[in-house]
Amino acid sequence: MRADYPHVLYEDNHLLAVEKPVNMPCQADDSGDLDLLTLMKDYLKEKYQKPGQVYLGLVHRLDRPVGGVMVFARTSKAAARLSQQIRLGQVDKTYLAVVRGAPPQAQRLTDYLIKDARTNSSRVCAPDAGGKFAALSYRRCGQADGLSLVRVALETGRSHQIRVQMAHAGYPLWGDSRYGGGKPGQQIALWCAQMALTHPTLKTPLCVSCLPPDRDPWSLFDLASALEPM
Repeated sequence: MRADYPHVLYEDNHLLAVEKPVNMPCQADDSGDLDLLTLMKDYLKEKYQKPGQVYLGLVHRLDRPVGGVMVFARTSKAAARLSQQIRLGQVDKTYLAVVRGAPPQAQRLTDYLIKDARTNSSRVCAPDAGGKFAALSYRRCGQADGLSLVRVALETGRSHQIRVQMAHAGYPLWGDSRYGGGKPGQQIALWCAQMALTHPTLKTPLCVSCLPPDRDPWSLFDLASALEPM
C-alpha cells in the first residue's frame, strides 16, 4: 500500500478512525488539495481491492489546520447512528491546546458566537445580536515558558469555537494567526486527542485517542498525563 496514508487508529466493518494530518481538509473544497475523505476512500479501495465506488460517511469535521482523531462510518447504518449520537450530544470530544498565559486551573466559558461567512471567521457577540450559544470547559494540565497546556471539553460545536472563546478569555492559542497573533511558520497548537462514543452496531463504549506530534510547543509538556482520567 502507498506509504502516505494517515495512521489508522481503529478499524472494523462499520467504523474507520484515523489521525487527521494538520492542514488537510476533511473533504474536498475549493482549494483542490487532497482531502482526508478521498484519501481514506482510496485506502479502503486499495486494502480490500474493492471495485467501483467505496462508501465512507463523514459524520463530523475538524478545522483544516487542526489534527487528531477523525471517525468515519463505513456503512450507512453506522453513519445514521453516529450522526444521531452527535446530535444528541452523546459523543465526547477532548481537545488539547497550548495557550498563551496562565488561565485559571479550571473554568467553564459561555459566550454567544456569530460567524462571518465572507471571512470564514467567528467572534463573540452580545446575547441578543443573533449569535449562537457556545460553551466549553477546560482544565489546565501544565505550564512552561509562559504557555499553558489545557484539556478542553466542548459542550457545543460552533465554528472555531475553542480558538475564539479562549482568545476572548485572554488566552489565545499558540500559533493561531487568525485569533491569537500567531507568527508565520507556526502551526496552531490545537489537537483532537480523544473521541468517546458508543459503537453503532456493537452498542459498546469505544474510545479512540492519539497525541499531538513531539514538536514545539507540544514537546514542552507531558501530553500523555493530560489525557488521564480526572
